[in-house]
Amino acid sequence: MAVAKDQIRQIIAQNNLNSVADVYALLKDSFKDILQELMEAELDASLGYQKNQKGDVQTDNKRNGHSKKNLRSQYGQSTIDVPRDRNGEFEPKLIPKYQRDISGIEEKVIPLYARGMSTRDIHDQLNDLYGIGVSAEMVSKITDKILPQVKEWQSRPLNPVYPFVFMDCIHYKVREDGRILSRAAYVVLGVSVEGYKEILSITVGANETSKFWLGMLNDLKNRGVKDVLFSCVDGLNGFKEAIQAVYPQAQIQRCVIHMLRNSFKYVDHSDLKKSSSDLKAVYNAPNETAALSELEAVKEKWGRKYPYAISNWEDNWEDVSSFFQFSDDIRRIMYTTNIIEGLNRQYRKVTKTKSVFPSDTALEKMLYLASENVVKKWTQRYRNWDQVLNQLIVLYEDRISSYL
Repeated sequence: MAVAKDQIRQIIAQNNLNSVADVYALLKDSFKDILQELMEAELDASLGYQKNQKGDVQTDNKRNGHSKKNLRSQYGQSTIDVPRDRNGEFEPKLIPKYQRDISGIEEKVIPLYARGMSTRDIHDQLNDLYGIGVSAEMVSKITDKILPQVKEWQSRPLNPVYPFVFMDCIHYKVREDGRILSRAAYVVLGVSVEGYKEILSITVGANETSKFWLGMLNDLKNRGVKDVLFSCVDGLNGFKEAIQAVYPQAQIQRCVIHMLRNSFKYVDHSDLKKSSSDLKAVYNAPNETAALSELEAVKEKWGRKYPYAISNWEDNWEDVSSFFQFSDDIRRIMYTTNIIEGLNRQYRKVTKTKSVFPSDTALEKMLYLASENVVKKWTQRYRNWDQVLNQLIVLYEDRISSYL
């Protein structure tokens, strides 16, 4: 209940408040006093009468002094006198028997940790604001409390069909048995039939392999994903075969941006701008026939000087060219994995203070918390999604319409 203005003025006059520090000190002292009175009121309710006012109340129980209890709150350390009863029946609800921390520290630590703050920064900030010291071990214990949520999230049921699924890895260092090892965080992002982005899975495993991806895809299927229309991926060996083993009807689209990067490995820096412009004409062509014509022109111009840059496109044309049969609205979604690379940039932003993670679990915990913050911003569906969905229904009515 808000304090009335005349009461506030009286408090100011009685306590000679002249600065914010004076207000804070008053709040700190008042907080302790209010807690004390609330606990006394709790005992009154438990006994059935107020102190020295037993009257006709029939009970053999009564007050039995106090015991001191040190508390940690957002106002720092303080000591209160916990009232007791003779029969030992009184169980405080306001501050339970064994609770000594009422600072709400968990609600403060977890959001800071999720934003990538180091344990040292978390310690310094909470100490500066609340006078609370939090060790690295305590931060770990607090954030470990979300591990059941992480496990539940990793195994939650998924939608039966996703029109678009993007898959990629982001790599980290993890300590294991005194050694520092490379780990891959396998990230799967889907676009639902409603047009919204959704992180389907994050799993930490060994360095990226098609065998591990096969396990990830089987996990998606076990969690309810019956069909995928388009799988947008990079050029990992065996990736295509892994996808087709689980979702044989999925159309595979190699990321055009990855294709460009692979080609540019073989191109001299002085020719990058010109060759990039020429290759742009290939993937911006109105249809596959025109694209092949543009690729032939690029080959005539650059093929002798940079044969591997061109053969990269020729050898993978079947998986690169999938998007040419669709409209611009669908092309914009499927021709590149930039959507998931953008997500990975968000992960790197919050993990940059961690050069090495103490365990796979610690890495999964951090990525889960970062994901929770990212998806809060995904409130808009894809642009022109109505048009995209109508075209998908025409093309794949038997696979998608029953799930709308």
